[in-house]
Amino acid sequence: MIIPRWIEGKTKAIKAFPPADLDVEGEIDKIGNLLLSDNILMVFSGGKIYGYDVSNPKSPKKKWTLALEGKNVITGARLYNGKLYLINKTRINTIHPCPIRPLSAGSSLEIKCTDIYHPPVPVPVDVTYTAMIVNPQTGKVEKTTSFVGSSDSSVVYMSTNGIYITYSYWGDFIEFFANFFDQECQDIIPDWLTSKLSKLSEYDISKAAKMTEFRVLIENYFNSLNSDDKLKIENELTNRLSDYYKEHKRDLERTGIVKIGLNDFGIIDSGDVPGRPLNQFSLDEYQNYLRVAITVGERFFGMGSIGVGNRESANDVYVLDKNLKIVGSVKDLGQEERIYSVRFVGDKGYVVTFRQTDPFYVLDLSNPQKPELKGQLKIPGYSSYLHPITKDRVLGIGKEGSKVKISLFDVSSPDNPSEADKYILDEYWSDILNTHHAFLLDKKHKIFFMPGSKGGYVFSYNNDELKLQKAVSGIRARRAIYINDYLYIIGDNKITVLNEIGWEKVNELEF
Repeated sequence: MIIPRWIEGKTKAIKAFPPADLDVEGEIDKIGNLLLSDNILMVFSGGKIYGYDVSNPKSPKKKWTLALEGKNVITGARLYNGKLYLINKTRINTIHPCPIRPLSAGSSLEIKCTDIYHPPVPVPVDVTYTAMIVNPQTGKVEKTTSFVGSSDSSVVYMSTNGIYITYSYWGDFIEFFANFFDQECQDIIPDWLTSKLSKLSEYDISKAAKMTEFRVLIENYFNSLNSDDKLKIENELTNRLSDYYKEHKRDLERTGIVKIGLNDFGIIDSGDVPGRPLNQFSLDEYQNYLRVAITVGERFFGMGSIGVGNRESANDVYVLDKNLKIVGSVKDLGQEERIYSVRFVGDKGYVVTFRQTDPFYVLDLSNPQKPELKGQLKIPGYSSYLHPITKDRVLGIGKEGSKVKISLFDVSSPDNPSEADKYILDEYWSDILNTHHAFLLDKKHKIFFMPGSKGGYVFSYNNDELKLQKAVSGIRARRAIYINDYLYIIGDNKITVLNEIGWEKVNELEF
């Protein structure tokens, strides 16, 4: 068992089994996120990745170091089939754009301009994404592939067939407003302004330059009006833009998707969908189709003096084929709300949106060309993490009011989902609301663990009943693991071991 110790700045190696021998065996003077491949522990610390040989936990030995170049950030990391998959993004240097150097120490790596993929659909780009395969035993970079994209809101999802990397971006504002003025405002906007905007959208200049020119044109127009006319026009534009944006918001908020194959580690294809995904659970590959859940319509506030009155967000699920082309969709789930959690299980999808209540949606995705909403359930609060525990039961963890709430959803009848049970925990926060890594499910004993600010909690879910089996106080619980029939609750200052048969404490180790 390898435990990161954030306070002391060290990572501790713990002898965990048998529980009677629980003790600190060794230490590493680095902290950060951890991945373990065979006998190599990888520590992600700041802008570096360290590889330690922990075959002898009493004496870990550093084998290699990878250091990021100055303008590089790790977007995601996955461990699969004994290889480390790193996704890095590099801020584009507009003066000297190439070559790209993601790493400054460790493996020598230089990406030429001719080796960088450009999506066929023009998008505003400010970073270069580089995916790498790293050998955990040596720290050597074995393969790379790169493409340009936007630095805004990136999500990494990995299936057994490929890596999907998303980047969100804005569509063409100039084209959007040119069409808005032409279609909706001919009675209040002079022809000369509409004509100039139409021509501006066709200029072969950067989008930033177009936006500057757009603002100048709008400012000059408003300055030509007297105070009364200006106030009237501003109100008219705000109201009309609100209605226009409701119909065209999917044209303005977009997310690009790039798929990298695992066999040759090349880019298979790229595509795009409206809106923005929430996290990695918003994407799922099933039978060569990609399902993507997004929220659209929350981020646009207008432009300059032209505001947007009532913005109506919406939530969609799109199905894309192997070429990343949209073949089906379910739109407008939870209007004026946003997605809080998503989970895809086989040919079903589960989506939670929230603003005032918690609509829990069940989608039938068995026909990729005709996905449909089958059922929904509206209950108080929301679930920010969904976890399938059986084929017909989904666990939701979120909040109701100010307290942490656990919901057990019965989805055996997709047309009529129900809340089989719920439990309100006397906690204001759980780390599960922040990261799914804090959740632990033990199917053998039909229990799950969740940390809280007051301690750690073990719940059973047998016979559709959420029952608090054990509460452990006096520990700032972070994570838990199980070995055989023993549950190890890991906190900031100690580890508590419970026997899962009778739930008595069998040992404890303080740091």
